[in-house]
Amino acid sequence: MPPSTMTEFTPWTSLFGGGLIGLSAVMVMAFFGRVAGISGITVGVLPSIRSDWSWRLAFLVGLVAAPLLLVLATGEPVVQTVSDNLIVMILAGLLVGFGTIWGSGCTSGHGVCGLARLSTRSFVAVGTFMATAFLTVFFLRHILG
Repeated sequence: MPPSTMTEFTPWTSLFGGGLIGLSAVMVMAFFGRVAGISGITVGVLPSIRSDWSWRLAFLVGLVAAPLLLVLATGEPVVQTVSDNLIVMILAGLLVGFGTIWGSGCTSGHGVCGLARLSTRSFVAVGTFMATAFLTVFFLRHILG
C-alpha cells in the first residue's frame, strides 16, 4: 500500500474525539431538543430558514475552531488525508449532498444520534453509508489504484 493511503492507528485520540462528538450530540439534544446532524445544522444557519440559527452558527464555528485550537495547543499541524484532486473532491461533495437529501440526514445525524435512539431508518442509512464507503475504498485502492 502506498504511504499516502496509510493512516496511523490512534486509539486514544480517536476515543477522545468520539467522546467529544457524543457529548456535543447530547448537549444539542438536551439544550435545544434537536439532533446534532451537520447537514441540518448547516442548512439551519441561514436566518431566513430557521429562527434558532445562532446556536447552529456557534456549532459550526466550533467545528472550524477546534483544529485551530489544537494547533495552538500542541504546535503540530492537523493532518488530513483527503484527495488533492479537485474534480474528485467536487464530485464527492455533490454525492454527499445528494445523499444527505435522499437519506434525510447525514452520517452524524443518523450514525451518532439515530443509532443511539435505535432508529430503524438510521440503521438502514448507516448500513448504506458503510457499504458505499467499503465499495468506494475497494474500488479506489484495488481497481483504480
